Amino acid sequence: MNVATVITGSVLGVLIGHRLSHRTRDLVTDALGLVTLLIAIMSALTVGDRVLSDAVGDSAPVLIVLGAMLIGGIAGSLLRIEQRLEDFGAWMQRRFTRADSESTFVEGFVTASMVFCVGPLTFLGSLSDGLGRGADQLFLKAVLDGFAAIAFAASFGWGVLASALVVLVVQGLMTAVGAVLGDVLPDAHVTALGATGGVMLIGVALRLLKLKQIAVADLLPALVVAPLLVQLLVVIRS
Repeated sequence: MNVATVITGSVLGVLIGHRLSHRTRDLVTDALGLVTLLIAIMSALTVGDRVLSDAVGDSAPVLIVLGAMLIGGIAGSLLRIEQRLEDFGAWMQRRFTRADSESTFVEGFVTASMVFCVGPLTFLGSLSDGLGRGADQLFLKAVLDGFAAIAFAASFGWGVLASALVVLVVQGLMTAVGAVLGDVLPDAHVTALGATGGVMLIGVALRLLKLKQIAVADLLPALVVAPLLVQLLVVIRS
């Protein structure tokens, strides 16, 4: 679906993208931000699932999410994940953009690929889908990418359409990783990972709504920390 929306958005962007007003684009983004917030809250509330509390105790689930966010956030901040991703995207754009070229195909391809694939929803949505927790987050990302493709294609042309291949490869691999983790991790660990991802998704919603520019990418290590904390408590309790 994400590939389809990027292709459709690119075609529409080349043909009619310049006719959409900024007000219309902002309104669509606000609507998607509200729906993202709804899905984020639903995901975060899985912290109350019985399978997790049975494994770690009734009072521990929220503390696990809190600990994962704090430890993961500190690690991500020290590693400067968000800044490195932004720098990588800027480097790619400079590397493949030639001032003497009349074609904007490569610039559109690189720019769109970075926006579509280097972001928290790419990881959160793909992992959630692979873990069998539903593809709601990917559906939201697909709609967001579709409208972004319209805007990019209106400026850069057909190069944006080629980025659909990058979306297919990157998100396909991340979904496969999620599927492997779903087969390996116990249900309690998966629940903690999903609840932590839901809290992070709230940060994405706040960014879409332009309320606060939270460095969500710096929080990505929390997805690794959450299952580890569950395992630690399971060992302690046993």
